[in-house]
Amino acid sequence: MKVLVSDHFSREGLAIFEQYEGLDLDYQPGLSTDALLEAVADVDALVVRGGTLVTEQVFDAGEKLRIVGRAGIGAENIDLDAADRHGVVVVNTPFGSKTTTAEHTIGMLMALARMIPQAHASVQRGEWDQQRFLGIEIAGKVLGVLGAGKIGRIVIERARSLNMRVLVYDPYLTAEAIRHLGAEQVGLDELVGRSDFLTLHMPLNVETENILGEEQLAKVKPGCRIVNCAMGGLVDEQALAEAIKKGRVAGAAIDVFAKEPPPDDHPLLGLDQVIVTPHLRTATRDAQTNVAVQLANQVVNFLRDGVVENALNVPAIHADLLESIRPYLFLAEKLGSFQAQYQARGVDELTIEYSGAVTEYPMEPLTRSLLKGFLTPMVGPMVNYVNAPHLAGERGIRLVEAKSSTAAGFANQIRLIVHTADGESSVCGTLFGEQEARIVRVDDFSVEAIPSGHILVLRNFDRPGVIGFIGQILSEAKINIAMMNLSRRKINGQAISLLTVDSRIAEQTLEALRNNENILSAIQVEL
Repeated sequence: MKVLVSDHFSREGLAIFEQYEGLDLDYQPGLSTDALLEAVADVDALVVRGGTLVTEQVFDAGEKLRIVGRAGIGAENIDLDAADRHGVVVVNTPFGSKTTTAEHTIGMLMALARMIPQAHASVQRGEWDQQRFLGIEIAGKVLGVLGAGKIGRIVIERARSLNMRVLVYDPYLTAEAIRHLGAEQVGLDELVGRSDFLTLHMPLNVETENILGEEQLAKVKPGCRIVNCAMGGLVDEQALAEAIKKGRVAGAAIDVFAKEPPPDDHPLLGLDQVIVTPHLRTATRDAQTNVAVQLANQVVNFLRDGVVENALNVPAIHADLLESIRPYLFLAEKLGSFQAQYQARGVDELTIEYSGAVTEYPMEPLTRSLLKGFLTPMVGPMVNYVNAPHLAGERGIRLVEAKSSTAAGFANQIRLIVHTADGESSVCGTLFGEQEARIVRVDDFSVEAIPSGHILVLRNFDRPGVIGFIGQILSEAKINIAMMNLSRRKINGQAISLLTVDSRIAEQTLEALRNNENILSAIQVEL
């Protein structure tokens, strides 16, 4: 496998690629467009910062490309729609620079309170005017935090250590969770009306764009100061300039703008009450090393194990959630793969039922994992978490999802039903404890099998001597049985057997089993 790094990358991050056996590193920072298109032709992974534009042309040229990694929080230089069309996973490093961003926020807050940059510039001009730069203490003041994610939480922790009182507006957190942070949960109007300082730590989306707009800025506590080291577009910059000119807002510290760099005539740049920095939120040596190391590990883990972390075009799984949902992702993918190999001929519809504890997690990543497992035996290794739904649609497979708070007989369960012209077939799986995945039902038969390795699925008549015959055939073929699970509905009816074996079973051995009048089917599944 080959990784191309086309922007400057820390030595520590490059070392991770170099240490991984079976991977060639091509380090060419500063490639021209034409050189990039040539270099990307034979790589499995492309690693960039903000200096490389990853366009549709790049994805067209990268015929082997499976993952693009962006060192940093954003991905504005990557065409995500083109990545989706080409089935390429795009990942970034949203948490590698969280401490640096939070510290820059606190630094901007303190500089704003004491007008440090303005005083510095004044002294350099030969002036010495203390009265002009009369600031305020931050101890005892109220800090309003919009968004208490990882960065917001660090800011809260630092602010409390500075003896600030903290209010939080975050509609996705419970009041109890915010209390655990040592803060108070309030609505947006109350937050802006009570806060001496406001700081933003939200993503930019349709809900948060201009969240501090003209209406909210008119409600802020007189003399409020605003810090934005999160995303440009969260604050209406024109409305903020007007609020400062009117004296409603005492000042602002802005590190990010809706358009960067801002034009020379930007309304905030001419105001003495405003401190600006050129998108420095992650600009420390420590953060650059952290994100490089984090991204290198993510790319290696993807290439080696297929693990997707911090992906932008795969269903969003928060880093804190990933570890807890990972066993369910594993189970879902294995159930899909099992059913595709066991009974998936002429399929026109898949029904996925989530029951019990698994319903506490988002369905989309689970469904994508299941589809990837289901389609891979049919399509091959080109299937991934990104293009699986698209490939299913291309194959005319309808998808139905359902949730139930209770799972019959288990704490959690995922059931996959395959609908074909010949009828239905289903497989159910569960987790024992928090990690141990099991197949617990195939069609109407209760079973228990570990979804891993080589599994022989036998349907047979429940008659004396059948089990002995199966053992004899496998023994003659030198196939060792590691685990055997038998199930039947009634005496002398039909039965099902799931045998986990140590090695792949040759086709002639399977035919020898099928030729017995009591064997209805013998299907080998590899998980």
